[in-house]
This record gives sequence, structure tokens and C-alpha cells, in this order.
Amino acid sequence: MAIALNIRSDHVSAGYIERLWDQVAAFEDEPSMRGLGYRPHFTLAIYDAPEIDVETASRVMRAAVEAAPALQLEFNRINWFSTPRFVLWAEPEMNEGLLKWHAAIAAAIDPALCRQHYRPSVWVPHCTLGTRILDARRDDAMAFARSFDRRLTVVFDVIDCVVFPPVRIVAEQRLARAIGHAQA
Repeated sequence: MAIALNIRSDHVSAGYIERLWDQVAAFEDEPSMRGLGYRPHFTLAIYDAPEIDVETASRVMRAAVEAAPALQLEFNRINWFSTPRFVLWAEPEMNEGLLKWHAAIAAAIDPALCRQHYRPSVWVPHCTLGTRILDARRDDAMAFARSFDRRLTVVFDVIDCVVFPPVRIVAEQRLARAIGHAQA
């Protein structure tokens, strides 16, 4: 079992990311993100039990965000990771709140306990769009990413702690709404 700390979007603007999921699914053997049964999100940290327990992870998650408002994040680029498998993701514009929350979690729980790709020195903020890209469709997926020319604003309004697989929310907290949040 693994434990993940996330910020997710339950806001109507999450539809922008979900529509990208559907477009990216054309490059996959099966729709990976819809298959999770979970909303658009950023993973801030992943831990493998028993090193960290759910209670500790949930407490750290809540402390990291304190009374912070929801984050309104801007996306204007799609990128990819090519190893260990090919993954398409929406790249957010730099956001101090997101970076601050990630740093607070790393300060509270030894980063050596976190999965390597989520440690402070290597973490790349990303909103995953597809994880099951077929090798035969990789060039098409890269062309799709390069051609993306839109600007999306998505409100991330819930922090949570999940266990997986399968994804199961074990703790969550709605974030206060800030004035001027985007509507889809």
C-alpha cells in the first residue's frame, strides 16, 4: 500500500483537465486517468507503508496548507516524462503556494522516506493527463503536446490523503475559496 498527499480539483474548472484526459486517451491502450476514479490533481508526496502511516501523513498535509485558500493554477503547456514510462502531463505556471506546500511536507517528513520522484531536489509539479501511452502512439502524443496552444485556469480546492492501489481517499480538507476563481 502507498500513501499519497495531493491537491485536487473538485471545482467546475477541473473539466478543462478532464477534457484533456479524454483527448490523451486516444493515445493509450485504455483511458488511464478516467480509470482511476479520481479527480485532476497534483501529487505532492508518495510514501510506502509502513514507513509512514495515514494518520501522520494526514496531519502533515493539513499543517502544510494551514488556512490557505484554494490555488488557481494556469496551464499553457503539455509536457511528457519518457522514463520509466511515457506519461503526458499539463505543466502549471510557477506557483509559490504549490512550491511552499511541497516544501512544508518535505520539512515535516524526512524526504528520504518519500518516493524518489517526489523528493525536493527532483519533484516536477505536474497534473497527469495519461500514463498508458502506447509505444506506437508516442510520436502522435508528442505532436499533440507540442501543438497545445491554449491557456487553462483550474482551481485546486481540496487537499487529501489517499491510499492506493486502488485510489481511496482516507482524509480530505476543502480549501477556502479565494475571490476571482475561474469558472468553466
